[in-house]
Amino acid sequence: MNNTRVVEFILLGLTNSRCLEIFLFMFLVIAYFLILLGNITVITITLVDHCLQTPMYYFLRNFALLEITFTSTFIPNTLYSLLTERKTISLPGCFLQMLLFFYLGTCTFFHVAAMSFDRYVAICRPLHYTTIMNSRFCLQLVLACWAVSFLLMFPPTIMIVQLPFCGPNVMNHFYCDTSLLLQLSCTDTGFIEELMLIVIIIIIPGTLIITAISYGCIIVTILHIPSSTGRKKAFSTCSAHLMVVMIFYSTSIYRYIRPAQRGGQHSDKVLSFFFSVVTQMLNPYIYSLRNNQVKQALKGSMLKAFSSSLRQS
Repeated sequence: MNNTRVVEFILLGLTNSRCLEIFLFMFLVIAYFLILLGNITVITITLVDHCLQTPMYYFLRNFALLEITFTSTFIPNTLYSLLTERKTISLPGCFLQMLLFFYLGTCTFFHVAAMSFDRYVAICRPLHYTTIMNSRFCLQLVLACWAVSFLLMFPPTIMIVQLPFCGPNVMNHFYCDTSLLLQLSCTDTGFIEELMLIVIIIIIPGTLIITAISYGCIIVTILHIPSSTGRKKAFSTCSAHLMVVMIFYSTSIYRYIRPAQRGGQHSDKVLSFFFSVVTQMLNPYIYSLRNNQVKQALKGSMLKAFSSSLRQS
């Protein structure tokens, strides 16, 4: 760090057009509001409603908290940049954003895999569900997601923080991206790039295999349901989950596992926007708020609040 000459980076953002920046600002404000509203609702309702004190909603509650913290690492800064046209970010701020973005992003992959495993046990092993998915195991699974993510991301992140940056300091992105940081360093980063590729292969294809096997077994089990109404209902929920998983993994694989593009590409920013904003906006509504149990719990809570307000008045 003593050899660092660059004191800040310039983030070019999503577009150079001021009109598009205004449109993106409005879209991001709405998206961030929906992310916060949806996930805070999930956290609140799963905490206060006793009918939702099950492993499935325990994972969804933790996933909602993860989504709030993940999107908060870059959306507020992006909104500020779009509003003020200030494109710079300090060197420590860039490193902190990079660390939190990729640490929390890694946690997201492991949480998706954990939730798919929970659904597999619930649908394919219903008689053993309460035994397998007990409170202790659920807590251990969530803690393992956070701990493994930290262990995977910590070594390469520490190496990147110690790199010297002598200029240029322009990043063609809307957040501090690891691959672009490596390109801007004025020293050889070959070893770190190889290490990052190994870590990403462990994270993305590794969790994808778990998720794909879980949903594959779920689909096979659903096909054996004798009732056509039951099959249709199960497929409706499963297909919505699979849609989000496919968008999330396909954009992530194309963005981070394909051969690196020097200098940053516009397509990289679009893909990053999809998996870091669009899928995060859809997740609480597809995973939780369209669920009948959650809908009933929300209606019950609103009716109780309305009744209590009437009594007080």
